[in-house]
Amino acid sequence: MSVLLFARRFHGVVALVSFVLLAVAFYMEYQMGLEPCPLCMLQRVVFFCVGVVSLISFLLSSDRLRKWCAWKIAVLSVLGAALAVRHLYLQNLPADELPACLPGLSYMFEVFPWQEIAQAMIMGTGECGEVVWRFLGLSIPSWTLVVFVGMAVINIVVAIKIGKKTE
Repeated sequence: MSVLLFARRFHGVVALVSFVLLAVAFYMEYQMGLEPCPLCMLQRVVFFCVGVVSLISFLLSSDRLRKWCAWKIAVLSVLGAALAVRHLYLQNLPADELPACLPGLSYMFEVFPWQEIAQAMIMGTGECGEVVWRFLGLSIPSWTLVVFVGMAVINIVVAIKIGKKTE
């Protein structure tokens, strides 16, 4: 199978996985009652962006653009992994060292300047330190870290292979 056909199919799978993970996150929020913290919301945004770029790559026929998409997905995945690492750091802090809890995001959007909202979302709040769900012993940010790292590594390999193929 050619590298380009593999890359196209792979990006179709990445798009599907990203959107399925978003659906799971919304299920956990609205059906299971698990309220997402600011870092969870940012990780959702990154999954959405990865899904959109992957879908674009899947629909493209240009090798050069597919290579560009693979690099963008890798960068987005590294960003998502960094957010997951920060989330895991907060979950492993002692309770007395956690940052203060802030009001809900809807209230913050009405009252706070966007710079403070962005800082609170990126740095995380006290809510981010709470482990509310586990699967096979791993918390939600642990699983997102696994997925983001996998997406980053495989997309770097795909981008390099496409680059060698087109040279």
